[in-house]
Formats: sequence, C-alpha cells, structure tokens
Amino acid sequence: MAGRWTSRVDEVAALWLPRREASSPADLRHAKRLRTLAAVSLTALPVVPLALSLAMPVSSALPLGTALWASASLLAAAGAIVRGRAPEDVAPPLEPVVPDLSAAYDLFAGLVTVHDLRGNVLSVHGRDAAEHLTLMRDPAGRGFIEQIHISDRITFLSAIDILRQGGDRATVDIRIERRTLPIEGEQFVYMSCELAPLRDDNGRLVAILAQSRDVSQEAGLRAEAAARTAEAVSANDAKTRFLAAVSHELRTPLNAILGFSDVLAGEYFGKLENDRQREYVGLIHKSGEHLLSVVNTMLDMSKIEAGRYELMPEPFGVAEAVSACEAMLSHQATEKGVKLASRITRGIGEINADQRAFQQILINLVGNAIKFTDQGGVVTIDAEADGAMLKLSVSDTGIGIAADKLALLGQPFVQIQNDYTRRYEGTGLGLSLVKGLVALHGGELSIRSREGEGTVIVVTLPRDGSGIACAEQEEARTPVTVEFPPRLKDCDVAPAAEGGRFEGKSLNEERGYGTAQAKTA
Repeated sequence: MAGRWTSRVDEVAALWLPRREASSPADLRHAKRLRTLAAVSLTALPVVPLALSLAMPVSSALPLGTALWASASLLAAAGAIVRGRAPEDVAPPLEPVVPDLSAAYDLFAGLVTVHDLRGNVLSVHGRDAAEHLTLMRDPAGRGFIEQIHISDRITFLSAIDILRQGGDRATVDIRIERRTLPIEGEQFVYMSCELAPLRDDNGRLVAILAQSRDVSQEAGLRAEAAARTAEAVSANDAKTRFLAAVSHELRTPLNAILGFSDVLAGEYFGKLENDRQREYVGLIHKSGEHLLSVVNTMLDMSKIEAGRYELMPEPFGVAEAVSACEAMLSHQATEKGVKLASRITRGIGEINADQRAFQQILINLVGNAIKFTDQGGVVTIDAEADGAMLKLSVSDTGIGIAADKLALLGQPFVQIQNDYTRRYEGTGLGLSLVKGLVALHGGELSIRSREGEGTVIVVTLPRDGSGIACAEQEEARTPVTVEFPPRLKDCDVAPAAEGGRFEGKSLNEERGYGTAQAKTA
C-alpha cells in the first residue's frame, strides 16, 4: 500500500515540481526517503483524529489530531532533510605531504630549514648547518622564530605571508640571538634568509623552504661605514662652524686696524715724521685689507654650505656692472703690466639677479685672471645675450692649467701647485665661492684651459632670474636671520663644470670702509 501511495504522491508532485535530471545515488536515496515520508504522513492524516476520538469528544479530537499530525509530519520532514544533507562516506582531508628532498637540501650553502605554513620548523638541513647550530639553540618547532629578534619577527612572518598569498620568493634580513653571550661582540647573529614555497602537484602550498646565511661580517662593515659617514658629516659641520666663528670674530679687530691705519695715513692727528713711517702704515692697511677679504670669503663660503646665503634679486644693467668691475681692478692690472679690456654686445640690457653676488663673481674671476697672467698679457671680459641666458666670459693669456688638474679645482682650500702657482698667494676659496654663487642663481660654469697658453671661464646665468625662483621653490626658502656659527642643513646645489684656479673676495662695500682698489685672496 505504501508503494501505491508513493506513486500517487509522485504523480501529484510532478504537476508543480520541476523534473530533475539523473543525479548521484545519494540524491536518489534522499528523494526516496522524502517520498516514503510523504506517503506515510498522508496515510496517518485520518488515523490520528479517529484514534483520539475514542478517548475524547469528536469536536476536540478532530482539531487536536490534525495539529498533532501536522507537527509530527514537519518534524519528520526536517529530520529527513537534515539526514539527506549530512555527508555520507566522505573521506577525511589528506594531510599535506612535504616532498622529501633532504639529500638535495644538505648540499645547499648555509642553514636550510623547512617550515610549515605557520613558520614552525619541520626539518633542518644545509651544508653549514652544524656551524650555524653552534651559534643558536635548537630551531625545531617554534625554536627558530622564538630566537629571532623581537623587532624582526614581524618581518619574517610577513615574508611567510607573502608566500602564502602566492608569492614566488621572499628575502628578509633577521637577527638571531646567540646561544651564549660573548664577552666582547654582538648579542645577535645577522642572517639573510631567502624563502621559497614548496607546492604539491595541484599547486597548493605545503611547506616553505628557508636558506639562511650568516652576514654578520657584512653587517659590521655597513655599520662601520655608516659610523664613518656620520663622523665625516660631523667633522664637516664642525669645520664650517669653526670657520664661520673664527671669521666672524676676526672682522671686529680687522675693521679697527683698517680704520686706525686710515687715520694714521691721513695724518688727521699729526704728521708722520718720515716716509718710512708712512710706508709701514700703508703696509699695515694693505695687509689688513687682504686679511679681511679672506675673512669675508670664508664667511660667504660658510653661508653657502649652510644654505643660508640670502640672494636679493633686482634688475640692473649688465654693462654698468662690468664697467664697475673693470674700474675696480684696472689699477691692479696696470701695476702688474696686464691689459684689461671688456667687450659688451649692444643692447644687452638688464639681468634680474643679486647684484652683489654678480659683482663678486666678476671680481673673483677677473682678479684671479690678472693674478695668474704675467706682464704683457691680456685679460678680457666678454658679455653677450644668448636667448634667455646671459653669457659671461673671462679669458686670459696666463699660465693656464694642465688638463689632468682641472678635476681638482673648485674645492675649498685647494690650489694647483706647480712651479708657477707657488709664486702666487691665495686661499683656494675663490672658485668655490664662484661656483656656489652661480649655482644659487641656477646658472652653469665651464672652463677651458691649456697649460702655458691661458684659460677661458664661461658663466651662464638666466636673465629673468628664473634660476633663483626654482631654487626658492625647491627649498621653500623663507627669510631667516643668519646665526653664527651657522648650522649645516641639506642643500641641493646644482653642479658646476669642473675646473678653475681662481680665488676671490667680497666687495669693498662689504668691508665697511671705502677704497678704490679690489683685492683677491
């Protein structure tokens, strides 16, 4: 009878249920159980109320029996559904199988460890494993991770996570705590770990291979190099501050010496008795003038190196600036028997730059060209407009510079020493100052020279002052008060062309006293 009821149920259900294709045996068994349950439930529908009517009135037995039938049917259906969804004959998941390549791992250099996906060490291999194990405790299990410096553990686990997310390799530097703390030496061993994934035939990650090498010696060399770099930076900072402090302290007594020597030379408080006294006063003034020019140059170099040299751009005539420089140095050229000339193209117009720095560049270059040119030589200043740039050239017929010496020029306190230059005074700061001032204007400096024939120095500056604007944008420059001694700060200075043997000084107006002759250091 149950079979007939099941057939009737299938016929009725086929009217409103979609037909299913042939499925697995488990699905067929599940469907058969549901059909049998439905047939039994329909058979029990009239039986339950009739059985209850034997013990209670029909008016109560009918609704109560129907309710009991519905509840029992629902519970039975729910149980059948849950049972049908329960896995049947499901095989337990297979544990990942790590390929056994111990023989190959033992040939690898350093310490080779195989880790599970959580970083635990499964096995230890490597050609140098015995040597590494003398430095550390047993790495098995969690031992390897627990010996890593606490600040490096996250880095190591992050490298493992990269491989778990599909990465092909990862490299990380870690520090491993030594087994015994040496009396003198590092507490940790510096190691470089290269990690690679081990995958099965389906591409699933099953383990991680780590090859570790002792790089303590390399780490020590890097630390030593960093310490020496910091020491060099500190020494350079101290040098700059020392020069600035000494230069600043020298200016006050030098100004007094120059002022009082001017008073004595002018005989304002009585005439000097003889010409020898007048000669000695003149020598005092001349020597003080030279020393103050050196001090001013050192101050300018200190400001440039500290990034505190303040440019004040303004438009001014190029021809007037060249003429002023020529007038300042004409007496020096005449005394040495050198002809000083200038050639300025018509309509050259104005340039937007720091006029004091522009004059300083010209005085340094022209003054040193005169100094290194023998009697009868020629020093020429050329100025021309080259598009948006101003091209200044200072050429001489002096002693020149050997080609292999050009690379040494432009460094502070560096002079090329040979049979000629030993005869000339100077501090070696002139070209360094010129290069720094040109770079602050966003310009370029180049040198051509041939020993025994002369030298040509070319300075190119933006006519509209755009080079200064770029420097201000890069450094976000704001007006500051110059402190002494100045402190160094990072300052990107555009490189100038190599070469130059020229030294120089500040303008006479910077010295605080009047004079008609410009000197070079």
